[in-house]
Parts: sequence; C-alpha cells; structure tokens
Amino acid sequence: MAAAPDSEQQSSVSMEEMVSLCARRGFIFQSSEIYGGANGFWDYGPLGVELKNNLKALWWQYMVRRRDDVVGVDTSIIAAPRTWEASGHVESFSDPMVDCRACKKRFRADHLEGVAPCDSREGTSEHDFTEARDFNLMLSTKIGASVAASADAYLRPETCQSIFTGFKRVRETARQKIPFGIGQIGKAFRNEITPRNFTFRSREFEQAEMEYFIHPSEQDKSFDYWLDQRERFHKGIFKEENLRLRAHADDELAHYCNNARDVEFLFPFGWQEIEGIHDRGDWDLTRHSEFSGKDQSVTNEQTKEKFMPMCTETSMGIDRTCLAVLVDAYEEETMEGGETRTVLHIHPALAPIKVAVLPLSKKLSEPAQVIAENLRKRFNTAYDASGNIGRRYRRQDEIGTPYCVTYDFDSEEDGAVTVRERDSMTQDRVPIDEVGEYLRIRIEADPWE
Repeated sequence: MAAAPDSEQQSSVSMEEMVSLCARRGFIFQSSEIYGGANGFWDYGPLGVELKNNLKALWWQYMVRRRDDVVGVDTSIIAAPRTWEASGHVESFSDPMVDCRACKKRFRADHLEGVAPCDSREGTSEHDFTEARDFNLMLSTKIGASVAASADAYLRPETCQSIFTGFKRVRETARQKIPFGIGQIGKAFRNEITPRNFTFRSREFEQAEMEYFIHPSEQDKSFDYWLDQRERFHKGIFKEENLRLRAHADDELAHYCNNARDVEFLFPFGWQEIEGIHDRGDWDLTRHSEFSGKDQSVTNEQTKEKFMPMCTETSMGIDRTCLAVLVDAYEEETMEGGETRTVLHIHPALAPIKVAVLPLSKKLSEPAQVIAENLRKRFNTAYDASGNIGRRYRRQDEIGTPYCVTYDFDSEEDGAVTVRERDSMTQDRVPIDEVGEYLRIRIEADPWE
C-alpha cells in the first residue's frame, strides 16, 4: 500500500449522506438528542451497536484468539493519577488554545484559519482573541463520596497505559515469555475543544490497542511485521483505493515514539488516520519503573541477560473505523428502468444483520417465521413481512444485509427458498434444510483468505 501524495482528495460520499443514513436507519445518532445533544458524544442504535461489536470481534479474533503470543485484558477506565504523570500526559497532553473575548468561544490556536466569523461584535465579524495558552485534554473527575475528602483523578485518555502498568502481572499469570503482546479494547476520553466530522473526532471513543513486547535487538523487525499485519487486516475489509500508509515526519513524532506509520482512509473530509503503528521503544516501561519504584525489566532465563523490553504498538480507533466501514460500503446504484437503490456493501463479517427472512405474502408468515427462528440460532436474523418484496429488498440493501431468504408459494411444494445476494442481486434456490449451511459458508468466510 504505497503512500499517496497529500492532496485535497475526498470520498465521493458526502458527510451529509452519511449522517442522514446513520440517523434514519439507527446506526448512530447524537447522545441526549431530545435535550439538544451533547457535543462530541454519540449513541449507537440497534444497527450501529451490531456493526461496532462485529468490528471489535473481528479485531479480537485476528489479534488475540488466532495467536498464541498475544493475550487480552480489560482494564479500568480510571487509573491511579500517578499513571498519567509517568506517561507524560499531565505535563504535555495539551493543545494551544485561544478564547474570543466577544463571543466567548474557544478555538485551537493552530486551527484558526477558516473559523466562522464572530457573531457577537457589532460593526465587525473579527474575533477578539486572547493570547494562546496550553489546555490539557484529559477529562478530570473525583474519587470518593465526600467532596472534601475526594481525590482528583482522570478518565483515561488512552487505553494502553494500563497495559504497561499491568505488564508484569499479565506476563507472569499468562506464563508468557518475550516476545509477546497484550491486547485491549476499551473506552477512552479526551476533552476535545472542537469535536468535528461526526464520530471521527469526539470526546468519548473506543480504541483497540495491542502492545507487543520484544527484545531490543528485535525492535525494527517487530515494527515491520506488525505494520504488515495491520495493513493486511484493513485490506480484508476495505477497498484498497481507499487506504494508504503515511510515515510520520521527524517533527511530528510523539515524545515516546521512535517510528510511526498511520493507516489512513479516504473520508469525505479527506485522508485521515484510522490506525497508528508505533515504535514506543522502552519509554513506557522505563517511566513506570521510575515513578512506581517497581522494576519492569525482565531476565532471559537461559542467558541471564536482564533488559527492558521494547514495545511495538498497534492502535486502531473503533469509532473512526466504523465510520470508514460505512463510507467505504456506501453506494447509490442506478438500475434498469432508472430506479436508484442505496446499498451498503459491508463485508458479511461486519454486517449488522446477516440474513433477512421475507415471506412473499403475509399468508406465508407462519412457515417463514419458523425459518427465521432457526436461523437466529446461528446468525443475527431479521424478519420483514411489510410491503412488496422489492421494497423489502431495498430496505435490507440500505442497511447492508448480505442475504435475503424469500419463502414463496412454491416453497410449499418443493421445500426450498430463494436466497438473494445483496451485491450481485443473484438468486439461488436452496432446500430449506440446507439454507443454514449455505449461509454459514458465505457469511463466515474469512476476510483474509
């Protein structure tokens, strides 16, 4: 996946189309919507939560369960405050901000170009900005029932630090030796001043991260290996023309990072990161050794060499990647006769609903419901008997359902149903007692084979 030159290139899908589809079909909508919403916070509806859970399950299967050298954890959102001192977040996790004295709005100092005019000053639309000052992006909270006795704490701004603080415990209990990895999927929070682009940049989000610990001599080899693995993962679920790799320039590397590549996706607002692969060196384990007083180094049992493991990190944004899945899959097709259908070409492994059962007539509802009940034991299955069959197909196309099973009047005689495939719209006649296996082979197909 060669890195393309920077450009103003954008996806053919507009954000307006995406936001409309997500709200209309119950994928994603604004949190606390009846109260006007909470900026930077989003709720996943019945279809959205299935898509999100499927993506997390796919990541977990690929990164943890398929391997004997990666184990999983699920750690708490709130950690000891000292954690964030060691990680550098208390000191340096900030953005330069300015306030407008007139409209009282806050802006990032490096994002002032193109901001909307000030709406609170007579005779001029220019903002009256203060001097720039750093604004820490961590969301703070209190621990304890009494305000007077409570302690300051933070909602974690990233999920990886608890992997580092639990490194020794996990390594020993899982009986793992270097090299090995620890994976986690979980919530993180950042006090973004200007959340934007729907769910791409929000204040509450989910990350799927894996920290792989290696001997210092394996540092470069490990980075190249995991870069290749993560590229392969994304190629299994996205069109290749919507993906690229971008190397970080020296002046944009994070303080803990020796090398970094971003997997970028072509969104309606341009190329943006959905995953980062980072060479974190021994920054994290060394810092936590210093701040906790607990040595995190390991000893090779055979050579007796004592060393601090290096770390390769893969960090994927779940919400960003869900949005990318929808953008990548969205298409408006003009069919014969001029009719237009909206279809989501989502890979079956990610599709919220795997199969819909559609009786050709409501008179056939009873045997069709029996088929649906049987299929629900294996797949997330919808049942729809409302409207003509063409309209029902279109409804399923728009939410990405890969297969529709139609029970018709001939089914009473031949004991078979018609299975329609979403993308090609081809139809196969399949015996009722074989339809489950017919669907399993296609729905559970490995994205990487």
